[in-house]
Amino acid sequence: MTAVSRTVPATITTERLVLRLFSPGDVEDRYAYQSLPEVARYLYRPPLTREACAESIAARAGGTDWEADGDGLLLAVCRAGEPGVMGEVVLNLRDARARQAEIGWSLHPRYAGHGYATEAAGALLSLAFGPLGVHRVFARLDVLNTASAAVCERLGMRREAHLVENDLDGDRWGSEYVYAMLAREWNG
Repeated sequence: MTAVSRTVPATITTERLVLRLFSPGDVEDRYAYQSLPEVARYLYRPPLTREACAESIAARAGGTDWEADGDGLLLAVCRAGEPGVMGEVVLNLRDARARQAEIGWSLHPRYAGHGYATEAAGALLSLAFGPLGVHRVFARLDVLNTASAAVCERLGMRREAHLVENDLDGDRWGSEYVYAMLAREWNG
């Protein structure tokens, strides 16, 4: 079965959260967490500049279709009924033919420990395995990122791989875990 063109919804709601497309007015909120070294350290890149945050928001603010390798969805994570962005979730179509997608999340550290990342990622998994017709979703994360590993495990994802020193982060060799789930395994 090949991937078909599907339009990705601009807003997803959960019990406590609203996941929506970023708008130009969200640059400062996104920069507030993407500029932090403790957020960037597990992403194998330096903290983002204000300009980089603005450029990536501008590039993805209109959303995307879901049909070709590289299509992706970047959504702001907001608390329902409250202003401001507390983080983001991303879903990228890595292989359209095989219906494989990569999921990721970043939250401002002040919102850590409240289940927001799990709730937001769970909503994205429901979208992936439901309307988008994804067969397999995977997450790649630094083995030192125990918080994200716990999110994967709470979602029911299985650890499929441990890649040893597979990426260079400045002077440090980083190792990764790959977690994944198949559509038939999702209970969300």
